[in-house]
Formats: sequence, structure tokens, C-alpha cells
Amino acid sequence: MLPRREVLAYGVLGLPLAFAALPIYVHVPKLYADSLGMPLALVGGVLLGARAVDALVDPLIGQLSDAAHGRRRLIGWALVPLAAGVIALLRPPESAGALWLLMALTLAYTGYSVANINYQAWGAQLAPTALDRTRVVAAREGFGLAGVVLAATLPAALAPGSAAGLAALALVFVPLVLVAGALTLGGVDRDTAGAGCARFRPDALLAVVRGGVFGRLLTVFALGGIAAAVPATTVLFFVDDVIGAGARAGWFLAAYFVAGGFSLPLWVALARRWGKAHAWLLGMAVSVIAFAWAAGLGTGDDVAFALICLASGLALGADLALPPAILADQLARGEAGAGACFGWWNFVTKANLALAAGLALPLLALLGYAPGRAMRRPCTRWRWCMPACRSCSRAWRRCCCGAGAINWER
Repeated sequence: MLPRREVLAYGVLGLPLAFAALPIYVHVPKLYADSLGMPLALVGGVLLGARAVDALVDPLIGQLSDAAHGRRRLIGWALVPLAAGVIALLRPPESAGALWLLMALTLAYTGYSVANINYQAWGAQLAPTALDRTRVVAAREGFGLAGVVLAATLPAALAPGSAAGLAALALVFVPLVLVAGALTLGGVDRDTAGAGCARFRPDALLAVVRGGVFGRLLTVFALGGIAAAVPATTVLFFVDDVIGAGARAGWFLAAYFVAGGFSLPLWVALARRWGKAHAWLLGMAVSVIAFAWAAGLGTGDDVAFALICLASGLALGADLALPPAILADQLARGEAGAGACFGWWNFVTKANLALAAGLALPLLALLGYAPGRAMRRPCTRWRWCMPACRSCSRAWRRCCCGAGAINWER
């Protein structure tokens, strides 16, 4: 078994990688549209183009990485453009325009993709046993969740105003990635070379996903990822317009991610006892039950929604730890190159978010939803009010659930 020290040292780098991903995907659109005054359509077009290219080149990056002699060196070099890209994105000059945004995104996306794909492939090949592979993935994802929570809470704590907070966040990221990189690359002595590809072969890009165990696993991962990305895309609208608790959205998200982090040891233990596939199925069942309960919520159901966040966060731990560990088990059998497989894995992860937004948001619009317009559930608590109506001798009833107290029905 891998020593716990090496497992933790490997996982540390997951913190700055997740820390960088949150502002890049969440805060950059608002920063450039609000603070720099760029047209929203132009910002959206640049982001869409950069993200599409980023997702499409991930399998190519993975294939090229498999032809390299070692992964630690690739990770170390990739952290440099990642740090430079984050600084350029979050601390733009006042004259920054679409070209600056595109170049900064390209720099950050390239560094992040090379570092993350090789980091995941390194972990898959680093662990000698099936249990170790689960421990390695759980450590990486646990530190990653800590990075997400830090990136979500630090901007407001560092400086008032979104632009000033993000500028300070960029300065925090540089020493963070340096320290984490030194701990991971220096604390884990073992390196892994590309497996299965002595040289770059373009035909191997598609051969990896044609049939076989990896193709079936990637299909299940894609379907489950789209299902999980739909609530991730719509949760802020739901909290604001259905629950009526937009000011507490951050607390709900924090509960979700913290529950996911604390559940990781549980899923490692369940995977050891029942097997990774069965534990992952249990996580899917918990997720389905938790989100189905949300359909009956309405205004003021803050506590109920907080419980849903905790339950779905529990299922999040299974989604984070078990699918990559199952993939690592397949790679241990030498079926394909680790870099190529994780390149496709990252492509599917990024495509899931795009597909969820492209499917869920237009469907909501077709169903008549408009952001900012509160949606009320049908009231089932009515009280009959007397005297009866003189014209038809029928009593009137009034909704007495609190939110709809002025709604009358005969």
C-alpha cells in the first residue's frame, strides 16, 4: 500500500487546480462585462469559442502526454502558464478587450489542461493496488473541494467589490500553486511514463473510445455527468425564484461541497467492502432520491433545501471518487494510455456543463420560466371563510400558508 504521506502529498496539488477553475468558469464573465464594460454578447462569444477549443484539444493533449518520458516534468512546466493566465484574467488592465481575454483564456486553459490531465494520469499509474487507487483519487478530490470552497469565499473576504476581490485572489493563487506544486512534485518520488504509446499516433485518439470497457465506462460517466450538471446549472435560479432565499445561496453551496468532502472516506470504505461499481450505483440512487424531493419545495423551505444539499453532497463524494478510480483499475490492465483516456475524460466533463446549459436553460424558457419571476407551488392548505357568498350561497376559501395569504378562491 502507498504510505499515507505520499497519498496526501499527491492530493495537495488538487487544491490549487480546483481553486483556479472556479473563477475562470464563474467570475470571469461578470468581471469583463461589468467592470471593463465589454458587451455581454462579445464576452459570451469569446468564452464559448475558447471553451470549445479547450474541450476539443484535451484528447490530443492526453495522447501527446502519453508519448512523453515522465509526467511530473509536464505538470511542473504547465503550472507556469496556468499561473500567468490566472493573473492575466483576474488582473486585466483597464484597456483590456476581447483580444486580451482570448489570449489570457488560451494561456490559462492550456496550462490547466496539461497539468490536470497528467496529474490524473499520474495518480492512476502511481497506485499499485485497487484500494490505493481509490485512496489517491479521494485525496485529490478532497483537496479539490477545499480549493473550491476557498475560491468561493476568499474574494469577499480579501477586498470589497468583485473586481478588487478577484484581483486579490489572483495574488493568493501564485504562492498557493507554488507551495502545492513543491509539496506534490517533491513529496512523491515516483514518476510514471506514458503507457501504451511510444510515439504520437493520431489514429489512436478514436481507437481509445471505440468499444471496450473504457468506451462503456465513458458513456455511463457522460450520462451521469449531464444529469448532475443540470442542477448545477439551474440551482441559483431555483434558490432565488422558488425557495426565495437568494441571499443564502452561498451557504447552500458550501453545505453541498462540505458534505461531499466529508463523505469521501465513507465512499472509500464502501468501495472496499462492496466494490466500486456497486458503491457508485448507491451514490446515484442517493442523488436521484435527494433531487426528486426538491420538486415539492416552495417559498420558505430553506431547511428542507439545506437537507437536500447535504444529501446530494453525500452523493457527490461517490461521483468524485469512484468513477476515476474505476478508470484507474482499467488502466492498470494496460488497455490504453492513461493520458489519452483522461484526455477524453476531461473532454466529457467539460462537454457535460455545456450540454446541461444548452438543454436545461432553453427548456425552462419553453416552459415559461423567466429569471427574477417568483414561482409558487399550488397551495393545499385552504381555510373556508364565512359567511357564504350571498349571490350563490357558496363559501369562499382563503390560502393560509403564509406566502399566498391574499389569494382567494370560491
